[in-house]
Amino acid sequence: MTISDSQNSQTEVYTNGFNSAPWCVNGHVHTILCSLFFQAPHIKAQKVRIETPDGDFLDLDVTRLNESSPVAILFHGLEGHARRYYIKQLSKHLIERNFSVVAVNFRSCGGTMNRNRKYYHSGETEDLHTVFEWVDQNFPNAEFYSAAGFSLGASALLNYLNKHGKHHLLDRVAAISTPFELRRGSLNLENGFNRLYSKSFLVTLEKKLKLKKKVFPDLPDYTGNTLYEFDDQVTAPIHGFENADHYYESCSSAFFMDKIRTKTLVIHSQDDPLCPFQWTPINDIQKNPVLTTSFPKEGGHVGFWSLPSGWLNKTIGDYFEHSSNGN
Repeated sequence: MTISDSQNSQTEVYTNGFNSAPWCVNGHVHTILCSLFFQAPHIKAQKVRIETPDGDFLDLDVTRLNESSPVAILFHGLEGHARRYYIKQLSKHLIERNFSVVAVNFRSCGGTMNRNRKYYHSGETEDLHTVFEWVDQNFPNAEFYSAAGFSLGASALLNYLNKHGKHHLLDRVAAISTPFELRRGSLNLENGFNRLYSKSFLVTLEKKLKLKKKVFPDLPDYTGNTLYEFDDQVTAPIHGFENADHYYESCSSAFFMDKIRTKTLVIHSQDDPLCPFQWTPINDIQKNPVLTTSFPKEGGHVGFWSLPSGWLNKTIGDYFEHSSNGN
């Protein structure tokens, strides 16, 4: 199934073309095996540090091709970084298609702790704006501009689109494995096997908090054992929210998908164990003519181990390249 040229029809992209690897028998297997066994290819990239308006910094991995090459900006998920396999694999694929690529590390994720009190979160928009301004200044002759976000990165990207309407740099966006309902997603991580994912996130989040408290001893203490409690005690107050529920309600993209005005490809597997498909706001997405969907029955969370390999990267690349046709 190919991408439709119609700007007014809801189209599924390559959904029927996703052929799951037979050993990936469920969403957990897709999620875990891809994370364990997918290789992060070597990419020749320049390490660039840009300053933020509040005196902090963001680290970028930048691969610059021709002056007129289209640019793709990539955002990782919770406690990920620009060296994660899914960022590197998509970068390689896009570079082979003549894209310049800017892979972003959220604050504290680039290997060096950031300077300020705040980190990053699912509704972060200010740092995205800083990145897009830098891209605009440094790639002024690009053919077009696209961005892809994975999981938390997808949530932040959708929040940015909602906040800025059509007044931004981007021509096309891809949102992969989005946590559309943050509260339900956070609580879901405390159920059964999902506790393993939660514990993995908390290991690095707690480590970062301890490092932060050496510089800012008045930062909140974390006394819980769940991601919800971390967001309630740490993430929310640091970033200006009253509590976890206020943070989740303010930043959940499920509540504004009908308001997105930028062409966006929404990719979400129907067996995603972290962000269950039943929480995807299907009705609002289908009513919005600028949104295109791909909802494979299998794929897990940021997994999508396909045969032949590379379905996810090709799907995103094809969607981005469609911008060159003026669509």
